[in-house]
Amino acid sequence: MRDENDFSNSPNLVGTIVDSNYGVHGMRSGKPYNHHSLLEECVQSILLQQTREVEYIVVDPGSTDGSRDILLHFSDRIDKQILEPDAGPADGLNKGFSAATGEIFGYINADDRLATGAIEFVRRFFSDNPEVDVLCGAIRIIDRRGRASLRSRTSDLFNLAHYAAGICTIGQQATFFRRTAFERAGGFNPKNGIAWDGELLVDMALTGARFETTEKILGDFRIYAESITGSNRNRERALKEHERVTEKILAHGFPLYSPLQRTLRRLYYKANVARHIGYLLAE
Repeated sequence: MRDENDFSNSPNLVGTIVDSNYGVHGMRSGKPYNHHSLLEECVQSILLQQTREVEYIVVDPGSTDGSRDILLHFSDRIDKQILEPDAGPADGLNKGFSAATGEIFGYINADDRLATGAIEFVRRFFSDNPEVDVLCGAIRIIDRRGRASLRSRTSDLFNLAHYAAGICTIGQQATFFRRTAFERAGGFNPKNGIAWDGELLVDMALTGARFETTEKILGDFRIYAESITGSNRNRERALKEHERVTEKILAHGFPLYSPLQRTLRRLYYKANVARHIGYLLAE
């Protein structure tokens, strides 16, 4: 583990990556998924591009499938480990960022990966664009074995009305933001157990954060049968959370689309050829 002075004396931007072990260890019938092999890929994707400007924090609420052995193996290169029970993914991430010393934040679930060169790109971007609070990049879709889909996914420029209408694609694995924006938003909502990432972006927008996008691939999003996205088992919960967050947007006085406008916008979004071409060209 590096000395904290390594960060305080860094001449450039200091970034913090929080690795949440919830990506692999969701619960089904009270037992954790046994996918600790994916955790090592995730850890390596960060360590391979780690410099003295990068702080790496791992949050794990209590894995029992061998993940702790992997973390022990890399412990001399992980700056902080928070290995304690928490109230859910959002609470765990809040703990991770509370322990962070960096000015630029990012986080990754334990079954996903950072793309090669992502950290250096993000560091330079925020240094060159001091007016931007949140950067949303492109993601590569991969399967259980790490094989990439033909198309990637580019992030849309975040918009509250579009988010409420379900036509705003954001790649969490490729999203980075300033500490100040995170703190203004109050961090993650610990009561949101299914879409804490989306609600954080909404809260950032509601508190004045400025967003930007890039077509550069910054993260790999793994979708497979056992993952939250791949299993589709939480669709009903996700819809309820989306309705609640939409009500929050309305309560802040932001105008949203009427039902007819929303339907037409969704049809246009799905048929937008330029968007699909962008998926093919992202790199």
